[in-house]
Amino acid sequence: MSREPSSVVPYGLAAPATLAVALFVAVPLLLTFALSFHPFLPSGQIGHGTTLANYVEIGSDSYYGVIFARTFAVALMVTAVCIFIGVPEAYVLSRLPKRWRALSLLLVLGPLLVSVIVRTLGWAILLGAGGLLDQLVRALGISDRPAPLMYTYTGVVIALVHVLVPYMVLAVWASLQRIDPATEQAAESLGAGASRVLWRIVLPQIVPGVLSGGLIVFALSASAFATPAIIGGRRLKVVPMSIYEQFLNTLNWPLGAALSAALVLLVVGISMGLNRAVERRFRQVFQ
Repeated sequence: MSREPSSVVPYGLAAPATLAVALFVAVPLLLTFALSFHPFLPSGQIGHGTTLANYVEIGSDSYYGVIFARTFAVALMVTAVCIFIGVPEAYVLSRLPKRWRALSLLLVLGPLLVSVIVRTLGWAILLGAGGLLDQLVRALGISDRPAPLMYTYTGVVIALVHVLVPYMVLAVWASLQRIDPATEQAAESLGAGASRVLWRIVLPQIVPGVLSGGLIVFALSASAFATPAIIGGRRLKVVPMSIYEQFLNTLNWPLGAALSAALVLLVVGISMGLNRAVERRFRQVFQ
């Protein structure tokens, strides 16, 4: 006689992962939020008590407004480019034969197998003055002037897309694997063309994958430090670079914690808002 598994078993299996997330993610975040409400004394020490002065400084200083706007502008551009590249790439991967699919996935995941510092320094060589891209532009006669992309928005976006597009591909590819091929075959048997099948059958079913991939790419690009610091330099400072300076250069830990908390809250808020707006728009289009 078979016995049904106890309802406690799933919770027991999930307990180690839950404990790890609580210890290494939730607790540090709570400590950072708590630190952001402490005052920073003129002597360079962290004072006791609770204050909103750090958040008031962030909200009232236009310097931080520009940095936050720049950070989210870059994150939105990277997300848009990753969607534009990653969705067709994932669709092509899902249609490849099995023997070619594994090799193609390895190529897609290749950027994730290289250290972020090594990868970013490689892009610095390619995008800098006298780099491969600059030499190619001159060889093709497009321009006689140097065309470096270092310390520009375009260079930062290119370098971030290179490493973050695999997340978009994997998220969309996972959604494509759940699509029943019979639905596409049924639409084709009813006279629908390839473009109509993609628009009316495939796209509505991969929207969750596009949204999840977009949220991952947006959060990672908004919190990226090494790539903007090397490719963008001090000319294009973003929020993670400011957090680094407050913690390690000026030693103003409460202000650095406030910047970290503000970045987390804004990323979550913008992500949830965009997620709901896109879902609502797609419901109106495909209903």
